[in-house]
Amino acid sequence: MVRWGWRLGVTAGVAVLAAICASGPEPLEVVRTASDLGPLPFDRYSFTPRDYQRSQRASALLVRQCMADRGHPDFPLDPRYPHDPVVGVAVTTDYGVLDPDDARRWGYGWDPAAAARSKGRRMTDAEYADWPDCNSEAGRRLGRGIDFSSDWLYAARRTVEVDKAVRRDPRLRAAWDAWSRCMGAEGFTRYPDPVAAYVDSAWHRGSDGNTRHTERERGTAVADVACKRRHHTAELWHAVQAEKQAADISRHRGHYAAGLRALRTYRANIDEALRSPGRRQA
Repeated sequence: MVRWGWRLGVTAGVAVLAAICASGPEPLEVVRTASDLGPLPFDRYSFTPRDYQRSQRASALLVRQCMADRGHPDFPLDPRYPHDPVVGVAVTTDYGVLDPDDARRWGYGWDPAAAARSKGRRMTDAEYADWPDCNSEAGRRLGRGIDFSSDWLYAARRTVEVDKAVRRDPRLRAAWDAWSRCMGAEGFTRYPDPVAAYVDSAWHRGSDGNTRHTERERGTAVADVACKRRHHTAELWHAVQAEKQAADISRHRGHYAAGLRALRTYRANIDEALRSPGRRQA
């Protein structure tokens, strides 16, 4: 059943691609987020947001136990640094902004109130001195049995090469050209593709990755979404990605299978840590 999931996803993506190319201007459905487009073949082999959340929880429990062993019994699960560091955030996107309401309010950024922040107290200087070693120990515990130099997250490592193939696809190039012309017709910059619009330095992203939400930025983002919907840009983009990812999996089945085994091992280690964070193992 799991194996069929991505195969059916690819089949559906090809069908969507054919439908888009043959259809008129009527939209297939409302797309507000990338998840509305459906799964991609790489999803099965990828570290998910849920994996990340569970790994953070497991790591926090392991770190707290380690800190207690080092004489810090009340170490918080979600500590802040003794002094706030300067943080640089890399902003990435597959399709750019998709939701017209978000575009109207936040442009190419987001609600600053939604940003994740540490909720615990600040670490003391004494705690901070021991915290790096405990953090490393938690990482080793969660990574037990995994060769990180080999096939770990192989799909993520292949994404760069596969995305190059996606960007070269003539169907997608034509879709981006149509979107770009639409942007120009609306009175905005004719960016080469939606990613260029999203990462435009004119939006002055801060160290947290958020933008200033200026009137120009928000107007550009609204036109961006409208042009994507008019020309089915995200749907076609997603379908081409599905084709290229499925082809890459077929060419490198052994590596993807090994990557999936490593991911399952990591998830099992997380499960164990969440069940018994205080139990030490060799």
